[in-house]
Amino acid sequence: MNVAIIDYGSGNLRSAAKAFERAVAEAGLDIAVAVTSDPEAVRRADRVVLPGVGAFGDCIKGLNALSGMREAMEEAVHGAGRPFLGICVGMQLMASKGREHGEHRGLGWIDGEVVPITPADPALKVPHMGWNELDFTPGRHPLLDGLEPGAHAYFVHSYHFVCADPAQSLASVSYGEALTAVIGRGNMVGTQFHPEKSQATGLAVLTNFLRWKP
Repeated sequence: MNVAIIDYGSGNLRSAAKAFERAVAEAGLDIAVAVTSDPEAVRRADRVVLPGVGAFGDCIKGLNALSGMREAMEEAVHGAGRPFLGICVGMQLMASKGREHGEHRGLGWIDGEVVPITPADPALKVPHMGWNELDFTPGRHPLLDGLEPGAHAYFVHSYHFVCADPAQSLASVSYGEALTAVIGRGNMVGTQFHPEKSQATGLAVLTNFLRWKP
């Protein structure tokens, strides 16, 4: 089995790869982890990961600039039903559109849009950055198996994903309002937080993703 982490010029790729490698080793799994910008490698992958750091528009532009990558992702994720994980902006790119510095079309894999965080409490600064507690219903999704509500995860973001269907928001985080922390539909999931920076919580999420059989 192998995991393809897509390199499209955006994302903390080495940290993400190291976190996956640690999850593989600690769980005793026989899985190869590779960072790649090759559409064929993504097309052949058993699991696909899209990380992301930066602005929505820049990230979707970078992804679109990789010849054949969007098509390979569609074939692997939608055609072959391979498990997919989006991380931070990689999760946001799954949306229909993003409204960061203009309006940009996303992948359209989960209906919704990415909008600015606008906390009513002026004491809450943007970006939302640091450790916060996850709020979810235990047993809601295999990605969260072994975690309890209140598990801490590490966030860095100024925009948040508003799902058109609230059932596709699997976990939230409170920052003046409930912000989406985890999304999912079918064989696709995404985390607004960074699993690679979230210590035990992040390791559990990555291990769950590697074991997940949607």
